Amino acid sequence: MPQHTAITVSIARTVRPDSHRRFNAWVQAGQELARERDGYLGSGWVRTSPDSNEWHVLYRFSDATSLRAWDESEDRRWWIESAAEIVETTRVEHRTGIEGWFEPHGEGSITIPETNVPPRWKQAVSIFLPFFPLSLLSAFLLMPHLESWPKVLAVLLNICILTPLMTYIFLPVSTRLLRSWLHRPR
Repeated sequence: MPQHTAITVSIARTVRPDSHRRFNAWVQAGQELARERDGYLGSGWVRTSPDSNEWHVLYRFSDATSLRAWDESEDRRWWIESAAEIVETTRVEHRTGIEGWFEPHGEGSITIPETNVPPRWKQAVSIFLPFFPLSLLSAFLLMPHLESWPKVLAVLLNICILTPLMTYIFLPVSTRLLRSWLHRPR
């Protein structure tokens, strides 16, 4: 039975400095074309900063089949070609959920077909392995000092400390150490 997982595509594009108005019109035209496709869930675009030439275009489809139909369509091909003189694609990422932690990071375009995403149970194991000892350490070292605090505030402080540790240190290390197991063919 095929898995139907929504996919968000994030595309970083560099726009010629004198072409931002044309770029906005071009993105709106692309939205209108995509809106007509089966499985289209929405889209939008944001600029990195007011004076930046980098824009991030996001669109979402209900599943890989719908996204592939859009990606391979004549409408999209025409639309992309129509902006060749004003825009350059600098990065493409496909996301279905938390698998962004479980991909090899590299230069240039990144495309993550669903077949390369580890099964959710492997993702859960690779999160559990650093999270359990870190939580246990926190329970022994931090929580005894917070016994007089209201429980909600003590838990909030604990999570505010653990979340950055997991995000920036422990989860990247865990996924790097488990990479060959995570990405072993199914």
